[in-house]
Amino acid sequence: MKTSTLLVLTTISIFLQFTVSAQENQEYESNWPQWRGPLGNGVALNSDPPDTWSETENIRWKIKIPGNAFGTPVIWGKHVFVSTAIQAGNSNVSDGLLQRLTRRIVGTEGATNANRYVALALDRHDGSIIWENTLREAIPHEGKHQTGSWASASAVTDGQVVCTFFGSIGLYCLNMNGEQLWSYDFGDMEIRMGFGEGASPALYGDTIVITWDHQGESFITALDKYTGRELWRSERDEITSWSTPVIVEHNGINQVITSATNRVRSYDLRDGTLLWDGDGVTLNAIPTPVSEEGIVYLTSGYRGDTLYAVDLDNASGDITDSESIIWSLDRDTPYVPSPVLYKGILYFTKGNEGILSAFNSKTGQPYYGPQRLPGIRSIYASPVAANDRLYITSRDGTTAVISAGPSFEVLSANILDDNFDASPAIAGGELYLRGHQYLYCIAND
Repeated sequence: MKTSTLLVLTTISIFLQFTVSAQENQEYESNWPQWRGPLGNGVALNSDPPDTWSETENIRWKIKIPGNAFGTPVIWGKHVFVSTAIQAGNSNVSDGLLQRLTRRIVGTEGATNANRYVALALDRHDGSIIWENTLREAIPHEGKHQTGSWASASAVTDGQVVCTFFGSIGLYCLNMNGEQLWSYDFGDMEIRMGFGEGASPALYGDTIVITWDHQGESFITALDKYTGRELWRSERDEITSWSTPVIVEHNGINQVITSATNRVRSYDLRDGTLLWDGDGVTLNAIPTPVSEEGIVYLTSGYRGDTLYAVDLDNASGDITDSESIIWSLDRDTPYVPSPVLYKGILYFTKGNEGILSAFNSKTGQPYYGPQRLPGIRSIYASPVAANDRLYITSRDGTTAVISAGPSFEVLSANILDDNFDASPAIAGGELYLRGHQYLYCIAND
């Protein structure tokens, strides 16, 4: 009798744990909690945003966001989180410091004024501000690219905390009411050519991962999301990269996979142990890796073209020229935009141009491309996908909506009166586009 009762109680406990886990996964996947969405591959599950809009059609709300920032909005529940850097006015920088700054940032936009580094939570229904928190006011220690921003990293959330990252200005973790829990100062980056900072944090379970690749001493580190305590740190022989890590669970191990110029690498999330590495991608590594069904795809496209499809079942040690690389490509790969991986097809643009290619993700078989997109010229934003559609936004305000699948079909081209460098976000029936001036919520109202 006791054995039978114990068996029943154990079965109930396992069922409840499974139910809670399933509910948590469903909630996570119904939001857009991080830079490349809930799965880290640019895809919004169970979402159906509009495929046509304009300044007068399907705009639920439009709100002006002050400052200079290109981070993607992240969404949880009723909140839309954005970060920004707002010029705080003329600074008291000495002439000597100004001259030193100017020498360090030749060809880039200088850092002569202080910024207020701000996190904002907006109401998802109407765009009104729920809370605003100025996290720091400071003069950037070096410049940025003339097309870049002082707040290019995206926030990350899991419904318990929201963490905003401003690179050398620091990592800030807040609760959902906007109250600061902790912050972490990693020091000052020395960015190649003074082009500015941009990699976003990755959050998995209770662990936040930061890559710190620059011209100085590079590293990757993991912190506890509740306290900011450093859990581990691994040194990296690496130069500047802007690529955000992706965390992939495979065969019971959570792998932190990073793309960079010298090496591509995978670390064990538990302790930072190097699991495998291989030849790096091109100079100025920016695209975030994407993964599906045990295969990870690493891309880059500056002064060269690189794409590796790595089978995680076989990846160990040095994977260079090994059987773990099941296919590769050396043409037409993306420079700034990350690829999107949707229903067995890998989509990516050529460089920063409005030219799209689609490949069978498992075999490398080309479906189409390079294919010119209508009305799309220059692109920084990464494509996203939902409900068998791709959304590709250009810098000058046009978003092409493409039918997902092995055949190229344009569904619409939609124009807004703003410029866009931030990547879109999708949650439920809503598409969020962050322009230089405005944040748009696009929905079938």
